[in-house]
Amino acid sequence: MLSRGIISNFRTPAIPFPTTCKYSISDKDLESRGFILRRTISDLNLDHLNSVFVAVGFPRRDPEKIKLALEHTQSLLWVEHKRSQKPVAFARATGDGVFNSIIWDVVVDASFQGIGLGKAVMERLIEELLEKGICNIALYSEPRVLGFYRPLGFVSDPDGIRGMVYSRKQKKKK
Repeated sequence: MLSRGIISNFRTPAIPFPTTCKYSISDKDLESRGFILRRTISDLNLDHLNSVFVAVGFPRRDPEKIKLALEHTQSLLWVEHKRSQKPVAFARATGDGVFNSIIWDVVVDASFQGIGLGKAVMERLIEELLEKGICNIALYSEPRVLGFYRPLGFVSDPDGIRGMVYSRKQKKKK
């Protein structure tokens, strides 16, 4: 959960993710299993996406703010379950479009976890960012899911670098 999670600076490894990579699950396999990969918000139902966010522990968000955030997103990828026509996996990245990107809101509906959808989304999002020449890719993550990101090339606190976030917590009055 981003709102109460810790921040760690993650960077891509020195060896770039190959642009001709073989995904852990192909687009064709995803389709044969009843899923469609999408890269735009045109068919994305924001209320359904918000339901996935809430189900994984994110706070409920104002749909208008979600829409605005997605309009300012550099890259996004989501998986639609064909039968229900609902999003079941999602990730997005923002950044300067040249050097740096941050991956946000990586979610997989609990009913669809463990079948490779999160990895499928992340592999493709990372590849897209690297193809754009972006060499510093960071993300926020709950400590309990760090192990998911390590095989994808992310490292925690590389070279002792640590991230920080601004906190609006009120100081206790004496």
